[in-house]
Formats: sequence, structure tokens, C-alpha cells
Amino acid sequence: MSYRILVTGGAGFIGSHTVDALIARGDRVRIVDNLQQAVHPNGKPKHIHPKAEFVLSDVREKKTWEKALKGVDAIYHFAAYQDYLTDFSTFFHVNAVSTALMYEVLLEKKWAAKIKKVIVAASQAVMGEGRYKCPSCYPKNHRFIYPSIRLESALSRGEWEHRCPLCNSRLQWLASDESVANPGNPYALSKYSQEQIAIQLGRRYDIPTTVLRYSIVQGPRQSFYNAYSGAMRIFSLSLLFNQRPVIFEDGRQVRDFINIKDVVSANLAVLEKDKADGKVFNVGGGVAWTVLDFYKILQQTVDRWKDPVISGFYRFGDTRHIFSDTAALNRLGWHPSHGIQESISEYWEYLNKRKAKKEILKSAVSRMKKERVIRKIGWKKG
Repeated sequence: MSYRILVTGGAGFIGSHTVDALIARGDRVRIVDNLQQAVHPNGKPKHIHPKAEFVLSDVREKKTWEKALKGVDAIYHFAAYQDYLTDFSTFFHVNAVSTALMYEVLLEKKWAAKIKKVIVAASQAVMGEGRYKCPSCYPKNHRFIYPSIRLESALSRGEWEHRCPLCNSRLQWLASDESVANPGNPYALSKYSQEQIAIQLGRRYDIPTTVLRYSIVQGPRQSFYNAYSGAMRIFSLSLLFNQRPVIFEDGRQVRDFINIKDVVSANLAVLEKDKADGKVFNVGGGVAWTVLDFYKILQQTVDRWKDPVISGFYRFGDTRHIFSDTAALNRLGWHPSHGIQESISEYWEYLNKRKAKKEILKSAVSRMKKERVIRKIGWKKG
């Protein structure tokens, strides 16, 4: 059965790939996107599917929703704001308030009963530092630990790892399931607010709603302009321009990477599954990688080699270790099937077809240093 589907943020990375998949299966798609300058500096991207209806508009405006929701059967709400800047209100306006407006308009216009599913894009960031245990204390007290953000007092001394509050032993990270919610930065806080708005309003007003917490998504169309977009962008651009990339902290922090194709398959899977209604699901790659190991395999895959710079730099607000337990989504029949080398190869090919400039990498780093997001051991406030 085909549907009329609204995809907010449909010009973006995850959104545009999902639009392609929906149209390929016979759905009619309406895209709403404001073409945020940081992500789309050249305007409307060429990769937008020609069969999709495109609407240039902002999800923070109620009138946008009043037009966009008319006649649709399902909604993918991907429009989001993510950055390291201190414009805190923007995170909540774009991520949380827009979600509230969506449900508000559905009810005011009496369209809620016609909606098969609302799928909201959340983030692994909601889990914050995730779940840990103390190797010394856990056998005695069987208690998990959910650390708060790492403080500047420790980071400025190069103390990267979390410690047990009882015995000061180094904590052991564990996979985190959907019950873990401990957001520690403005983006994560806004996405957790968005999760709660979606799940609770969906339940209250009988609007089938599913929230997906994506891990670090990788693949073609991922913006190389957006400073937030992570290790793949930084490492690939550095090697492209024959530069040594900076690896923050000691490079042993654990991350969870997932291919865009697996994300799209998860997006489509929950659309058709009633068992997904009213629930939050982790969407992760299933393999834990240290940042150093990820860089090594990236070099091998693209056959370019540069020793990284590891000299005490860190990004204030970063999580030390985070890895998603995807057992809940696995039970619905979804499993990731595209590995990290495939993600690297596809992104490298995409990057080499674009006219990226050295200034892109330099300007992002300069901005984060100016905002004091990137710091170094010995950094002092003032």
C-alpha cells in the first residue's frame, strides 16, 4: 500500500535517502526543509528526488505545519538543529517546539485520525555518557552507574575516563538500551524533550508514534560543511587535503557507527509495524569502535596515510564512551547489514566528486576554538 508522506528535513542526509526509498516503493512524498545555511550553503541540493514535492519552509512556524500536513498519511520528522554553539534556544525551537506544533496542528485540523504513523528522529546523544559499572564494586552491590558530563576540572588535566564515586576505580562502559536517558548537552536535552513530546502526545491522543535514536550515521550526502558531523568528515577531509587530522583526547573513546542504508531500512521497517507504536528504539551499527581504530580502517580503505595529531586536545561536551544496545529493534526483525568499510568507501567517493575546499576544515576548527569548544590540556577559563 502506498502513502502520502511528509518528510521534514528531507533535503538533508538522512531525510533525502529516506525520501528516495519511499518513492522507490511507490509512496508520494512532500519535503519541507528550510535549507539551513550551515548544511546547505549552496542552496537546494541536486540530490533531491525529482518526484518529491519540495516546500521551502521552516518547521518552527505553525503555518508551515498547517500547509505541510494537509492530506498526508504519515510523517517522518527529521528536521533538526545540531551544533556546538551556545544559541541554546535554537535547539529547543527547532527540535522540541516544532514537534509540539506538529501534534497541535494535527489535532486542531482534526487530521490526527488519518495518520498511520509519526516517526521522529532522535539521537543517541539522549543517553549522555551511557551505562557503566565498576569492576570492583559491581560484584558486591550490583549497581550500574550513569555518569554525568565530565567536568572541566578533570578534562583540563587529561583525565578522560569516568571513575567510580565509591572506590575511584576506572569504570567499564556497557551497551546502553532505550531505558538510559541522561542528556548532558543542549542538543541532547532538546532531543530528549522532543522524544517525550512525541511519545506522550502520541499516546494521549492516539496518534501512532515511534521515536528512533540514531547512532553516528555515515554515508554519502553527509554534509562536509557542518562542524558537528563528526569523525568521518574530519578524517576524510584531512586525508583529502594531505593534512594530519587531530584526534581528540587519546583516541580510545568508543563510538557506534551505522551506515545510512541501515538507517533507511529501520525508518521503513517501523512505518509498517504496529508493535513499534509508542516506543523508542536505538538504531546502531552493532560494533564498537575506538576513534583510533576507526581512523586506521579509514586510512586502509581509502589508501591514504597520515599520522594523526594526538596532543591533548579535547572537545568540551563530548561523550567519553557510548554504544547502543539495539536488541529491541532487532526483535522487530531489523538488523544492520552494511559495515564500516562500506560507509567509508561511499563517503570517500561522494567527497571526491564534490569541490570541497581546504577552508571548510579550517573554518570549522577555528570557529570551535573561538567558541572554546576545542580546548587543550592545561586550558584555563578566562
